[in-house]
Amino acid sequence: MDDVEVTDVDDGDSPQVVKTPIRNQDLSSFSLLVGELLSGYGWHLLAATALLYLLIHFLNKRRSSQSPRSPPPPTLQDAALVAQRQEAMEAARRRMQEEQDAKAALFREKQIQQEEEKRRQKIEIWESMQQGRSYKGAKVSKAAEDAGSSTPMKPKTDKKPLRSTDYNPLTGEGGGSCTWRPGRRGPSSGG
Repeated sequence: MDDVEVTDVDDGDSPQVVKTPIRNQDLSSFSLLVGELLSGYGWHLLAATALLYLLIHFLNKRRSSQSPRSPPPPTLQDAALVAQRQEAMEAARRRMQEEQDAKAALFREKQIQQEEEKRRQKIEIWESMQQGRSYKGAKVSKAAEDAGSSTPMKPKTDKKPLRSTDYNPLTGEGGGSCTWRPGRRGPSSGG
């Protein structure tokens, strides 16, 4: 009650109250109140603010997607560009289709040649069987005739075996220095 002044009036019935202006207007009581709120509910206020921010952004995106802006009316230049692009795309498609048709024709020719070769081989097999010899023998004889006409055959050289005949990896004998030995029993003595 420091800021209230009471004065007596001469009429005598009721005292008159006169308010004086506040001396300390620096909002210190308000800052104390805000500090208490933040210290008590700071994380809650921060989370609520973030959720409110996200909700506003979500609603703005939703509103903008529901009412799409009308595109500008097409002009003659746009129509000419569209027609030119379509013609270019059509020409590219035709060119690619022609390339694909050419590849398909080559593939068909190769398939026909392979089928003809298989048919010819089957006929050769059948003829060789009719003559009493096997197809492999006929093939080897043709290879021998071809090889004999150009270069003479080399005689086979005797090769020695890689391992001796008494080698057995399970016994550890005859294998050299690579043998397996069981470890020692008992605790290790490494000090």
